Amino acid sequence: MGLEQFGHDRWWIVLAKVLLVFVFLVVMTLFAIWYERRVVARMQVRPGPNRVGPAGLLQSLADGLKLAFKEDIMPRAADRVVFFFAPVISTVAAFTAFAVIPFGPVVSVFGEKTPLQLTDMPVAVLVVLACSSMGIYGIVLGGWASGSTYPLLGGLRSSAQMISYEVAMGLSIVAVFMTAGTMSTSQIVEAQRTGQEVDFFGWTVTLPGWYAILLIPSFVIYFTSAVGETNRAPFDLPEAESELVGGFHTEYSSLKFALFFLAEYINMVTVSGLCATLFLGGWRAPWPISIWDGANQGWWPLLWFTIKILLLLFIFVWLRGTLPRLRYDQFMRFGWKVLIPLNLAWTLAVAGIRVLRARTDVTIIEKATIVGFLAAMALLVVWRWPSRTPKEPVTPHPPAEGRIGAADGFPLPPMDLKVPPR
Repeated sequence: MGLEQFGHDRWWIVLAKVLLVFVFLVVMTLFAIWYERRVVARMQVRPGPNRVGPAGLLQSLADGLKLAFKEDIMPRAADRVVFFFAPVISTVAAFTAFAVIPFGPVVSVFGEKTPLQLTDMPVAVLVVLACSSMGIYGIVLGGWASGSTYPLLGGLRSSAQMISYEVAMGLSIVAVFMTAGTMSTSQIVEAQRTGQEVDFFGWTVTLPGWYAILLIPSFVIYFTSAVGETNRAPFDLPEAESELVGGFHTEYSSLKFALFFLAEYINMVTVSGLCATLFLGGWRAPWPISIWDGANQGWWPLLWFTIKILLLLFIFVWLRGTLPRLRYDQFMRFGWKVLIPLNLAWTLAVAGIRVLRARTDVTIIEKATIVGFLAAMALLVVWRWPSRTPKEPVTPHPPAEGRIGAADGFPLPPMDLKVPPR
């Protein structure tokens, strides 16, 4: 599917696609909230929502209606204009990012041939990254405009989180661009249609088509960065309840809070859809379903694409129900000292492999030398990786003057301490 197929739809088809994207994201958000609560309840051996609707499926809709009828409180010290537009920015950016995600191949709608994708462009993946970056501004502005300390700290944490993990996410998909030779989402899906034949020391090896297997370090780094980008546990530092009450949305209520809530779950669906597009073959059916000739035709690919998103959402929920929140210094150290250096080294390795594949005058001895050098460097990095220095055992001092803890290093107030008058 090429870029020439876009931009020729009738106006009513464009409106239908916009409505499809909007309805898909809203329904997926309502389902993801119920899905998360049921999965976490299953992990904790408890029922979960099961009263409103069949199996509790209408619980998310009931919660949304409850939020809509709550009182909308505006703090006295808030900047009214920025306070109002902050959740709108996050929500609009979250919806816009899904415009370039392909849902399926070319289908027939009332006799009109059209691809199951709103639009595409040569730099479509960069549009998704730009929209996800713009969504962070809503969080930062919402925390600043609230006129309170805790939201301000949550907004500052969010800006640091954006800088740290947006760089890692952008670097993780550079290998995809080099392998597919394009930044168009539809063409990246097309590049994963079949496996790639590679000459490996004289033998022809057929590599799998999905980049999640071919470029597994990029896949792992991307998904880790996506968890940090969407403020999900264990990286939910901008809204740490135990530290910042509610973080950047502490002062928000009613529909404004609902917009922030909606933007978070839409961002989860967006990064999951982009992950499926870049690394899991997009809307194409997995093996062995792909053996069926009609698996990748018509409206069936929409089902495979939705299933892939649900599986990735399950990993989001799994992490939230399993891992505790990281400390802020651990969070920053992991982004700058682990993810980004690994990204740079992996991107350099992929570029070197592509250069070697393009040259025909490289002998097997030269290839073996290069592979051995890379393996030796990897072993050296693992061997010299800094480990935590064991702390020296502290020798307890005997208590002075019969008082426990009065030795050096354990200051205690005097016994005759008097509180000064007010």
